[in-house]
Order: sequence, then C-alpha cells, then structure tokens
Amino acid sequence: MNLFFTTDIDGDLARFHEEESRHLAQVLRKSVGDEIHLINGQGLFAKAILQSVHKKECLAQIVERQQNYNERAFQLHIAIAPTKNINRLEWFLEKVTEIGIDSVALLLCERSERKKVRLDRLNKIVLSATKQSLKAYLPTIVDLTPFEAFVKQHFPKGTKKCIAWCDYTNNQHLKHNYQAKEDVIILIGPEGDFSPKEVQLALENGFSPIGLGKQRLRTETAGITACAIINTINET
Repeated sequence: MNLFFTTDIDGDLARFHEEESRHLAQVLRKSVGDEIHLINGQGLFAKAILQSVHKKECLAQIVERQQNYNERAFQLHIAIAPTKNINRLEWFLEKVTEIGIDSVALLLCERSERKKVRLDRLNKIVLSATKQSLKAYLPTIVDLTPFEAFVKQHFPKGTKKCIAWCDYTNNQHLKHNYQAKEDVIILIGPEGDFSPKEVQLALENGFSPIGLGKQRLRTETAGITACAIINTINET
C-alpha cells in the first residue's frame, strides 16, 4: 500500500500539491477513478478516489476515513545533538519514525560538532518514513535549540524528563525508570557527550539521569535504543 500526504482537505475533497501529484501521475501512472490512501499527518487515515490527475495537482474524493488512526496513549520526544556525519542523523530520524516517535528536537550543545542542518531535507526524510511505515501521525522536528534554553522551557505537566549521560556511574536503566503510558522526553548528547555543566543544568531542571545499557553507544544508536525501549514497554 502506498500512502499519500496532504493537509489541503476541504470536506471530502483532498488536493495534492506538486510533489505528491507528480508521484501519482508520472511515477505510479494513476488514473481518474483509481483508489488511493492518504494521511494528513494529524491522525487522519483515509481511502479516496482520484477525481483528476495532473503532474502539478491531483484531486481525490474521500470515501472512507479513520480519525486518530493508531493513536498512542503516550507521547515520546527525543532531544538529540546532531551528529557530525549528517547521514547518521538522517538514518536516526528515519528509524525512530518507523519505530514510533512524536517529535525530535535538535540540541546545540557545548561539544556539538554540527551547528547547522537543512530542516527541509530532514522533514522530507521523516515524511517518507511516516508513509513507508503506514503511520497517520507525522513527527515534528524542532530546529536547533541551545541546550540551556531547551531544558529550562516548560513541558506539559506529568512529562517524564530523562537525560542519557555516559559518565554517570550510578544511573538507572531507562527500562527501570519509566512506566507505560507516561509522556517522556529524553536528552541524547553529542559524540563527546554532555559537559558536566550541561548535566548539572539538566538535573537542576528536573531531568533524571538514565542509562541505556553497559555498552557505549554512538549518538544515533543511543537515540534509537531509547526510542525502542519506550515503545517496547508500551506494547507489553
């Protein structure tokens, strides 16, 4: 099944902009009357019939819709320092989207080796992974934010706040520090880890230090591991 994305929906009429329309018309060679499935990134999963097909714009009539499709009982947010090798960050975004995540915030840390990203490209990767994994909710990406500003911001009441810190010797494993259905945000540091000052700042702002196992993990692997642990706990 191919999924198509649009937020341009008026009643039961869905309008696809140029990129999706080109894929429908020229790559898949869809025709008027063909059945397709679409999402809007906010929980809608729908079946529709194509009414017009053109490489610059396609229109479809929604005939069946499911709201809040596969909605989860918890929110998972990961704040991570972008890797020096951008391919590793892109791979991370693809995989956590497939596993299940609600948002990814990009952190600017003292030891960050990458201080610029192309947010448009990262959003395209997340959208592609969302459609590939048949999800109706599109994760959001928060642009580079200084670490101090991020940890000091207000988070919704009841959100579990964790920081994965390699140098913390008495940290409790994430699986023992999280309960199913809790909303959670997890901080993942750069290749050189968080600085002691950053760790102290996080602790002062209510973040709990957690571990992800005895092995040392790359930044993107740590992010994926944390994502998998939270999703696994919520599936049991």
